[in-house]
Amino acid sequence: MVTSLSPDDFDMDELMQLKSRTITDNQKKKFEGYMAEILSAYGMDLNTPSTSDTPRRFLDALFESTNGYDGDPKLIKAFPTECRGEPDCLLNQVIEGPIHFHALCEHHVFPFYGEAYIGYIAKERILGISKLTRMVRLYTRRFAVQERIGVQIADTLETMLDPSGVAVLLRAKHMCVEMRGVREISPATRTTVFRGVYATDPNLRSEFLSVCALTKSS
Repeated sequence: MVTSLSPDDFDMDELMQLKSRTITDNQKKKFEGYMAEILSAYGMDLNTPSTSDTPRRFLDALFESTNGYDGDPKLIKAFPTECRGEPDCLLNQVIEGPIHFHALCEHHVFPFYGEAYIGYIAKERILGISKLTRMVRLYTRRFAVQERIGVQIADTLETMLDPSGVAVLLRAKHMCVEMRGVREISPATRTTVFRGVYATDPNLRSEFLSVCALTKSS
């Protein structure tokens, strides 16, 4: 019989670094005033039908885009593995991707967007496939840097599942490079994290990366 693990098995608040995000009506009004002042000073005419409500809409969109800080309780469930200790268990990869994401760079609060690929070698526990997408969204819907997102995903998988290995590949384009500074229409930035058997077995790494290349979105 398949049984899910209880929330008590993980300190999820610590694992996901949850924060309270209660914004009062008074704060909202104050923040809208700040944004109106900034946008107006930067050249936006706020006295038009299409822009008069822009400060509020911007703040609402920013709050929604960073809802990863609110956590995701559905991530807690894990299940017993289907592998029963056979010799090939260390070769049985679970790979999910491409998982599309958007995030906000914490350096300039400009978007970066792309695809995530996650692989792991299960020991005693596995996650439902949809939970890997939820995990990516948990960390990409925060103010972030690409390198940290990969580490956070790997850390979470190791804490929840204690797998034999974890692999994470992120491929993203950064608007802070394309819209400011050098204004370079650059190729995607790729970052990887390899843990456990992925770090020691080049064949597993090669297979994981090959699958990622085959499933790359056009």
